[in-house]
Amino acid sequence: MSAGVGADVEALCSKCGDVWHVVVAKVGEQIVKVQCKQCSGYHRYKSPHGAPVEKKLPAATRPVREVKPPVERFEKPAVAADLTKPARTYRASDLFEVGERIDPPQLRPGRDRDR
Repeated sequence: MSAGVGADVEALCSKCGDVWHVVVAKVGEQIVKVQCKQCSGYHRYKSPHGAPVEKKLPAATRPVREVKPPVERFEKPAVAADLTKPARTYRASDLFEVGERIDPPQLRPGRDRDR
């Protein structure tokens, strides 16, 4: 019978080398995550006896994962700026309208950097 969640179990800690752990998570009867009693680190369960925990299926029999399209790093802006109007200098006290172009304040070397 496999140890339940919260039970003490022997596992190899890659951080401190200790073997006494507490079971934190299981998938079915398989222990998948433990917490080291010495250093309090969380990690996957590794048997101290070197026995493999679970063998992976050969690549030919593994289920095929759905390939998602890549996420665009820079998305198109939700509002298009009116490029016919000149850009305004930004001031916190001013009011601006959606789509208006503004110039951000420039940092002056040594003065505004630490604010």
